[in-house]
Amino acid sequence: MVNQFKIGLMGTLLSIGINTIVDAAENKTTDAIEYRQAAFEVLAWNFGPMGAMVKGKIPFDAKTFAERAANVAFLSKMPLEGFIPGSEQGETDAKPIIWQEWDDFKAKMGQLQEKSAKLAEVAKTATKVEEVANQFGETAKVCKGCHEKYRED
Repeated sequence: MVNQFKIGLMGTLLSIGINTIVDAAENKTTDAIEYRQAAFEVLAWNFGPMGAMVKGKIPFDAKTFAERAANVAFLSKMPLEGFIPGSEQGETDAKPIIWQEWDDFKAKMGQLQEKSAKLAEVAKTATKVEEVANQFGETAKVCKGCHEKYRED
């Protein structure tokens, strides 16, 4: 009877353990998706006002532009770590092709980092929108290219 109890208890614990592992894996995937979505949202929050300045929709403010450009350069390093295996499933706009063409996707994320770092550098000394417009356009082009290929809209 004691052995049956031990066997039953071990079976229950094993079942709980397996369920916990499965739940942890699902939570990790969900967390990764939420992390990268939040990182992209914060990127967009900073990128949007710069675009509005470049398009003349709001007045150019060199200090604000430089701060936002520095934020984008910093933030551009963050989203990639949220693209973990298995996170192509779930509530995401990421296309599954990302994981099939991982090297290209990773290279595009690297281009975003390079272009946004250059934008931040140019913005440090800019006093007129014309001084940042070209590099802003180059950075925006990288974003758009990645969205077109790798994001569901």
